[in-house]
Amino acid sequence: MMAEKFTLPELTALRSELLQSGLCSTDAAEVLQLFLAGRGYGISTEAAANVMSQLGAGLPLEAVQKELDRVALVN
Repeated sequence: MMAEKFTLPELTALRSELLQSGLCSTDAAEVLQLFLAGRGYGISTEAAANVMSQLGAGLPLEAVQKELDRVALVN
Protein backbone atom coordinates (compact mmCIF):
# COMPACT_ATOMS: atom_id res chain seq x y z
CA MET A 1 0.00 0.00 0.00
CA MET A 2 1.32 3.43 -0.98
CA ALA A 3 1.72 6.08 1.73
CA GLU A 4 -0.26 9.27 1.28
CA LYS A 5 1.70 12.36 0.22
CA PHE A 6 -0.25 14.74 2.46
CA THR A 7 -1.20 14.68 6.13
CA LEU A 8 -4.76 14.82 7.41
CA PRO A 9 -4.25 18.31 8.95
CA GLU A 10 -2.88 19.60 5.62
CA LEU A 11 -5.82 18.19 3.69
CA THR A 12 -8.34 19.47 6.23
CA ALA A 13 -6.89 22.99 5.99
CA LEU A 14 -6.92 22.85 2.19
CA ARG A 15 -10.50 21.59 2.14
CA SER A 16 -11.59 24.39 4.49
CA GLU A 17 -9.93 27.00 2.31
CA LEU A 18 -11.52 25.56 -0.84
CA LEU A 19 -14.97 25.56 0.74
CA GLN A 20 -14.84 29.28 1.57
CA SER A 21 -17.88 31.02 0.21
CA GLY A 22 -17.26 33.07 -2.89
CA LEU A 23 -14.24 31.10 -4.09
CA CYS A 24 -14.70 30.77 -7.86
CA SER A 25 -13.37 27.77 -9.76
CA THR A 26 -10.36 29.71 -11.04
CA ASP A 27 -9.44 30.80 -7.52
CA ALA A 28 -9.97 27.27 -6.19
CA ALA A 29 -7.62 25.88 -8.83
CA GLU A 30 -5.03 28.51 -7.87
CA VAL A 31 -5.35 27.62 -4.17
CA LEU A 32 -4.77 23.98 -5.12
CA GLN A 33 -1.69 24.90 -7.17
CA LEU A 34 -0.25 26.97 -4.30
CA PHE A 35 -0.95 24.19 -1.80
CA LEU A 36 0.96 21.68 -3.93
CA ALA A 37 3.80 24.09 -4.76
CA GLY A 38 4.31 24.79 -1.07
CA ARG A 39 4.93 21.08 -0.55
CA GLY A 40 7.30 20.53 -3.48
CA TYR A 41 4.70 19.34 -5.98
CA GLY A 42 3.38 20.83 -9.17
CA ILE A 43 0.22 20.71 -11.21
CA SER A 44 -0.82 22.51 -14.37
CA THR A 45 -3.60 25.08 -14.27
CA GLU A 46 -5.74 22.83 -16.46
CA ALA A 47 -5.15 19.78 -14.26
CA ALA A 48 -5.95 21.79 -11.11
CA ALA A 49 -9.21 22.96 -12.67
CA ASN A 50 -10.03 19.37 -13.66
CA VAL A 51 -9.38 18.14 -10.12
CA MET A 52 -11.70 20.79 -8.70
CA SER A 53 -14.47 19.82 -11.13
CA GLN A 54 -13.96 16.11 -10.34
CA LEU A 55 -14.22 16.70 -6.60
CA GLY A 56 -17.50 18.56 -6.83
CA ALA A 57 -19.09 20.87 -4.30
CA GLY A 58 -18.80 18.77 -1.14
CA LEU A 59 -15.08 18.03 -1.38
CA PRO A 60 -15.13 14.77 0.60
CA LEU A 61 -11.78 14.54 2.42
CA GLU A 62 -11.02 11.03 1.16
CA ALA A 63 -11.68 12.15 -2.42
CA VAL A 64 -9.39 15.17 -1.98
CA GLN A 65 -6.60 12.93 -0.69
CA LYS A 66 -7.05 10.39 -3.46
CA GLU A 67 -7.04 13.02 -6.21
CA LEU A 68 -4.04 14.89 -4.88
CA ASP A 69 -2.03 11.69 -4.43
CA ARG A 70 -2.89 10.87 -8.04
CA VAL A 71 -2.09 14.21 -9.69
CA ALA A 72 0.70 15.77 -7.61
CA LEU A 73 3.91 15.80 -9.60
CA VAL A 74 7.25 16.19 -7.84
CA ASN A 75 8.92 19.46 -8.84
